[in-house]
Amino acid sequence: MQIFQLYFSIAEIACFSVLFLALIYQEYFYMRYINGVKRYYKKQKKTSIDFISSQPPVSVIICAKNEEDNLKKFLPLILTQQYADFEVIVIDDGSYDNTSIVLDSLKKIYPNLRSTFVPKETKNISTKKLGISLGIKAAKNELLLLTDADCYPASEFWLAKMVRNFTSKTDIVLGYGAYTEENTVLNRMITYDTLFNSLQFLGMAIVRKAYMGVGRNLAYRKSAFFENGGFTPTLHLKSGDDDLFVNRVATRTNTRVEVSPESVTWSEPKHLFKEWLYQKMRHLSVSGSYSFKSKVQIIIEPLTRATFYLAFCASFILGIFGSIFTCAAAVFLFLIRYFTQFLTINAAVRHFGNTRKYVFSLLVADIFIPLFNLFILIIKRPFKRSGNFFWK
Repeated sequence: MQIFQLYFSIAEIACFSVLFLALIYQEYFYMRYINGVKRYYKKQKKTSIDFISSQPPVSVIICAKNEEDNLKKFLPLILTQQYADFEVIVIDDGSYDNTSIVLDSLKKIYPNLRSTFVPKETKNISTKKLGISLGIKAAKNELLLLTDADCYPASEFWLAKMVRNFTSKTDIVLGYGAYTEENTVLNRMITYDTLFNSLQFLGMAIVRKAYMGVGRNLAYRKSAFFENGGFTPTLHLKSGDDDLFVNRVATRTNTRVEVSPESVTWSEPKHLFKEWLYQKMRHLSVSGSYSFKSKVQIIIEPLTRATFYLAFCASFILGIFGSIFTCAAAVFLFLIRYFTQFLTINAAVRHFGNTRKYVFSLLVADIFIPLFNLFILIIKRPFKRSGNFFWK
């Protein structure tokens, strides 16, 4: 009996120690990376971040596939940005709707709108990469700002806010592409997942560990695109025109972020679970092509998160049959992490202009989404199907 009690006590101490160590990294992660956007924005407001004072000419690149309705609604918001000299190039990626007609009518109103197209019969694995490449080749300007046809800018200063980061040493500027809110459980999961991932990659870029960006709000130099071979290294993949390009080209010194609320782009999220599943599979299908360094730095958080929850459950259960102090201490550490999450996540929500507050759904999403990603990676095996995804 005494030996059993000894082993039980050792297990209790070991589980609590693991819980405590996992908490330390989680607190570090949230304070250093997730809270990085808020910290960086404070520096911007204190004018301790250097921006260029001029407005160099810019080319906005948009690839559109069957997006006639979105082009009607959102393209004028981009064409009327408060910026001195810019052009907008829309690439019609083999659309079967009235995209070309909409573009022709808008050209009569906006002289800074240009367009080209990818033929419907094109057999490339990724016609989107081909389309973006065509747009970049057609661009008159060195600075390029990319977004999607279903996105609209948060303000008329989106272009100016993104471009102000192009100092002489900057090749890439990362922005935030948000999703609009709807009163559904699925929407809460999608918006939380997008926000958390964005805070992570923006926060890491702020501390010079850039590893990805999103094509809904991404800028880079035309020369950097061609000097690094464009999309040539990833032409065997349908996706990856944004994150893999940044993962390959970004360095500690050539990448900056823009986190002002005016610089956000908004788009409508998926409405059906199967659509979100497909989108997640498409995104995860290229994560295996990240650099080894990037894989290591982004896998630590979900591993320590899982360790934290498992160690909490083990400590709590062992404490019930052992020391009540262990139960209380485990709950205390759990609450520390939860309140850190609650404060940092909801502060970011308010900063970017959302109205939603994550309380109970924060805990649900924090547990569900990593399990969902694991399910996709193990069961759906998107790496095996990386050549079978079409962009939408």
